Order: sequence, then C-alpha cells, then structure tokens
Amino acid sequence: MDGFQEAKERAKTLREAIEHHNYRYYVLDAPEISDAEYDELLHELIELEERYPALVSADSPSMRVGAAPAESFAQVTHRTKMLSLSDAFSLQELSAFLARVGKGLDLNQEEIDYVCELKVDGTAISLTYEGGLLTNAATRGDGQVGEDVTLNVKTIRSVPLRLRLDEPPPLLEVRGEAYISLEQFTGINKEREAAGESLFANPRNAAAGSLRQLDPVVTAARELDSIFYGIGYAEGVSFESHFQVLNFLRQAGFKTSPFAKRFKGAAKVEAFCNGWQEKRASLPYEIDGVVVKVDSLKQQARLGNTSRSPRWAVAFKFPAEQRTTNVLDIEVSVGRTGALTPVAILEPVLIAGSTVGRATLHNEDEMRRKDVRIGDSVIVQKAGDVIPEIVASIISKRSGAERIFEMPKECPVCGSRAIRPSGEAVRRCTNITCPAQRIEHLLHFASRSAMDIDGLGPAVAEELLAKEIIEDIADLYFLSKADFEEIEHFKEKAARNLKAAIERSKERPFSRLLYGLGIRHVGSHISDVLTENFRSIDDLATADFEALTAVEEIGPAVAESVISFFTEEHNIKVIEKLKAAGLSLKVEEKGGQVMPLKGQTFVLTGALDGLTREDAGERIKALGGRVSSSVSEKTDYLVVGSEPGSKFEKAKELGVKILNEGEFVKLIGG
Repeated sequence: MDGFQEAKERAKTLREAIEHHNYRYYVLDAPEISDAEYDELLHELIELEERYPALVSADSPSMRVGAAPAESFAQVTHRTKMLSLSDAFSLQELSAFLARVGKGLDLNQEEIDYVCELKVDGTAISLTYEGGLLTNAATRGDGQVGEDVTLNVKTIRSVPLRLRLDEPPPLLEVRGEAYISLEQFTGINKEREAAGESLFANPRNAAAGSLRQLDPVVTAARELDSIFYGIGYAEGVSFESHFQVLNFLRQAGFKTSPFAKRFKGAAKVEAFCNGWQEKRASLPYEIDGVVVKVDSLKQQARLGNTSRSPRWAVAFKFPAEQRTTNVLDIEVSVGRTGALTPVAILEPVLIAGSTVGRATLHNEDEMRRKDVRIGDSVIVQKAGDVIPEIVASIISKRSGAERIFEMPKECPVCGSRAIRPSGEAVRRCTNITCPAQRIEHLLHFASRSAMDIDGLGPAVAEELLAKEIIEDIADLYFLSKADFEEIEHFKEKAARNLKAAIERSKERPFSRLLYGLGIRHVGSHISDVLTENFRSIDDLATADFEALTAVEEIGPAVAESVISFFTEEHNIKVIEKLKAAGLSLKVEEKGGQVMPLKGQTFVLTGALDGLTREDAGERIKALGGRVSSSVSEKTDYLVVGSEPGSKFEKAKELGVKILNEGEFVKLIGG
C-alpha cells in the first residue's frame, strides 16, 4: 500500500473518530476522551491534509478551524420563507393567542397539543444538506433571501457536517439558531472593551456579528454553539407532528432543546412559560422567552400564516429585569490596549440572580449622554442579562450634592498622558510600558507578523512580567541564562530555543519592528507604507503632521497616533534600548541588489496553492514591490488564486493586469 492510500484510510478513520467525539461533547454533553486526546486527533488530521491536499473534503472536521477570509457574502434564496414569530409580552397576550388557536381549529383549548421550546437568544440560520452532506448555510436575511455563511457555520462544532443517518434524505433544509454562551459573551466583550471597541449589546448581537465575519478564523475563535428547532424543506421524508420533527433532528445529529416539552391544553403551556421566567438565570446561555407551537402539522396547515408570521406559533417574551440603586463612585479601568473606561461603583443590588456592584459606562461620551453622576440614583439592568449597565439616571431624585465625573488626562495606572484621538470615543494611555497593557503589547511584539518570537506565548509572557524579569519589550534582548531559569517549568531546551528565537528576531526588517511597537492605527500594511517613506525610526520620530499626511494612505488619524507615540518619554526609552540591543531601526539599503518590482503595486485575492498570501506578500516586498488590500487604478497586478472575490471583477473593469499563480511565481523568479 502506497503512502497516499495509507494516509487516505487514516484520514477517514480520524474524521469518523473526531466527528463522533464532537457529537458526544457538543451535542450530548457526554465526552468520552480528554481535550488533549481530542486535540491530538485533530492535529494529526490537519497534518495529513496539509501533506496531501487531495484528502481535504467538505465534511472534514478541519473545516471547523476556519478557512481563507471571504471578500463578501453571496446571497441565498430560501426554498421556503423564514417567517418571524409574533410576540406575546404577558400571560394575558399568551392566553389570547391560545384562544385564537382554539377558535381557528374549532376545538376546546384543552384538547390541543402544543410543544414548548426555550427561545435561545441568538441569530437564525438555515442549513441545506444534500445526500446527508452540509452544502450551504445562510442567515435569515429578509426571510426570503439571506447571506451565505457556510464557511462560518462549519466552524460551529455542534453543527453536523454530515448527517448521522444511514439513509439521509436527498435534500433537507433545517432551521435553527446560532448563539453564544454567557461565558463566551462576557469574555468577548472584555476583549473588545480592552481594545477600545464598541461592546456587543447582548448575546444575540454578538452571535450575529460573529456569524457575519468575513474571516471564518474570527468566527471559529468566538466558539459559537447551535440549537435546531425545525425543517424548512425536505425531500424523501415526511412527518405528522412538530415533536416528531425534533426527534428526527436529534437522530440526525443536531442539537435540540433538552427542555422541549409537549403538553395538552393551554393551562400547562402557561405554567411552563411562567416557570421558565423564574428559572432562566440557571442556564449557561441567554433565553428571552418560550416559543409555543401547535404540535400537529395538519393543524398548523389549517391555521396557516400571515404575510410575516405563522398563526400556529408565538414567542412568549420575558420582561427585562431592572433595579434601582445608587452610584457610590466612578473609577477608571485601563484595558490591555490602553483604553480608559469609566466604571460606576454601585450600592450592591440583586439583578437576574446575581449581586451587581459595578457597571461599565463604556466611554465618556456615553457617560455624558446618560448624565451619570457620583451620588445619582440610577436604573440598572444586565445587558443581555449578563453585563450590568446603567439605563438612566433618575434626575428627579437629585439633591444637588451629586458630582460630575471628569475623565483623567493621565493614566491612573502609570501616570502617563492619556489622550483622546480626534473622532474617537475612547481615551487611551500613550505609554507602551504601562503595566495594564504590557502583556498584550508583549504578545503583539512577539507575534508572527511582527518579530515572530517562537515560544513566547501568554504563559511565558505573564511570568516574565509578573516576576519582573522584564519591564518592557526591549528587555527581552538583555535576558541572561539565569533569567530564563526563573521561568517556572522551563526546561533547558525550551530556554535555549526561546533565547535563539529572540536572537533571530533581531534580523527582522524595520517595517516589522515598527508594526511590533503597537502604535495605534499602524498595522502591518501601514508599517510598510511608513518605512517606504521614512527610512529610519529617527526620520519617523521627527516627522510632523504635514509630512506624514503628505504620504499616500496616511490620514489624520494615523498621523496623530504616530506623533503622539513619539512624544511619550517611556516609548523613546524603549526605542533607545532596542537600538542598544542591535535591532534594525532603519531600512537596510542593499547596494547592487536588483529590485525588479520597485514602484509596482500588487493585490492578492483567492487561495494560492504553492505559498501563503503572507509569504507571497513578503516576496513582493523583498523585490521592491508593495502590497495593497484593494484594487484601484494605481494597481499594477492582481494575483489570483482559487475562488477569487470581488477584487477579480474590479480588476477586469479597470484593466489591471491579472496573473495566475504560475505567472506570478515566474515573475518573482520562482
């Protein structure tokens, strides 16, 4: 047996094992192996598929890790319209719905069977399976046409890539909800707050935003979950009741609500809804109500639909829980990227099952808009029943002793200047050595796109800073053998490898070091633009606003950020230490080197087979060319891989020269 055939059989075995354990863990909540053992199986499969690309299949578990970023979402027409549900905001409105159903069916309410399911607060999705294989996933959209989010949905581990049925129907369109757990929601918002980004208002908002990421790797990192509740279209299979549909979905490998119940009569339905209104805080995910459906599909057909919602179903919505308390003080927290966030210190109050003593005010504009003052009586709720937020101040209760809070002009952690860039809502600490942001900055500096220091991960970074082995990124280059021995569980080989990686990083070009400094708004591409025009760190440090904005692609926000960075004394000290360590803080002019692509602009689109887009970009820059993210009249070449996006059409419209991968490789010299 040849190597490929052995790899093919092993890949098949691995796929079956991984999907079995996915189902046990994410659907049944009954794992059979440890996380480490699962990771070993997945890692082995990915290695096999990288070695033999022909082994990659549409239902491979490796698809859940994330694919190449999309450039836009294609439209998908649903086979049957995805209707919205009408709402009942009280038990009285629910009772009125049940009465209408009884009247429409000409039956006593207590003779009708209903199914009650918890209404998970996420975003609706529709999945299409052909011959048991997932071929398409779409958002609800306007109910008739949604967006193709197949690559993103494949990252959701509770979604079966292939149905767990011996004889799957030829065509099946299932309906469900993608959602984010409360724990994930809290973690995502903490990261966004630290980065100075706007927070997701609730788990539904977070799930929708995650599902519509153009880069599936971002979606995969958000760890979405799913729950399914219906079938929109099916061939080769039929059902008599909704409860039968739920059982079929479970057998096919879908995650359905474990709390779904079938009841006869209106009284039990109302009791179920009322009971879950009290118990919802016990769940690990957000629910905003209960969906009540007539069980019989024949009865559903008799009742029919309005233009936007079925007459046989309703969403009983829970009221938002709010409490009144007092603002004892307002403090400022500093996030990992230097963002200063005002936080209200509250008189503790019980909301949705937990005691709340702090509430974010997001930023100074939001604080002013709500006019929150120290000493105010305020209405507080949990955004999405998770993150405490102040809804409003109760102005009528003011005594005149309340105090307006002013955001500090200096960082409360390190005392450095805190500035608010024009056009932004967030004030930021300008000191890259600030203790509040050092870990994140160190990890960014060591990342692959910057200095690429292999072995410097979160655990090592935290220990280096916690034990005060280093104070800033420049100290990495002055570490001794004894310093490495201070790192817990760090063996001699690991220390030697990290030391070597740090030494190798000295060879990185100036543009990557500039990116690694973490200047706000200066990503890897802008770093390239800046170093093309300012050939050393000293040139850049002394450039004024006019000189910076005179450079194409450098706008006012980038210019202000660069100037602010170089006026902070702590940052200058770090740069001086980097110079002393022997790093390259200028563009190395290589005499006699042929730069055949000098002055030429390239754009890359689609997936390349022989090299990554990052590697292709590095090759272009090494030969004097520049890489842009968008096609314009100034683009010289568009390099096209498989499945190109909208850039391909625009390049054709503008008459830009288009190269396939073979032509590109030939151009750059193989």
